[in-house]
Amino acid sequence: MGRKVDPVPARQGDVRSANESDALIGQRLRTRRMELKISQSELGDALGVSFQQVQKYEKGVNRVGAARLAEIAEVLDTNVDYFIGDLSAGRPHESKLGEFIATRDGIAISEAMMNIPQEKVRRVVIDLARRLRELCAEE
Repeated sequence: MGRKVDPVPARQGDVRSANESDALIGQRLRTRRMELKISQSELGDALGVSFQQVQKYEKGVNRVGAARLAEIAEVLDTNVDYFIGDLSAGRPHESKLGEFIATRDGIAISEAMMNIPQEKVRRVVIDLARRLRELCAEE
């Protein structure tokens, strides 16, 4: 007749709960996955987990263990250091620019711009985007 023991809630700083480093690793995972145009489902299938689990890794809700991180690095054709290198530097997307670059649109625009060989044409596209921003702000 043992007594019932309530689980201890995760505390901030508790080694078992996800933390800022987990969020940073998740952001890097998402960025790399999107660079390679791999869906969360495809990555999940390759790892033997659900796409929901991949979402949790990317949001930093669930920690990624060392062995799983090595698997992810292999599937995403990189090394573990890509995810854990310089965690002390802070979150990579502290700016709106970094946040945007990590989106599908950010990657698509970056790739499209890199594929325009003439600098003059790239400048025209940049000027067009700036003008569109001004027009949107006027409305």
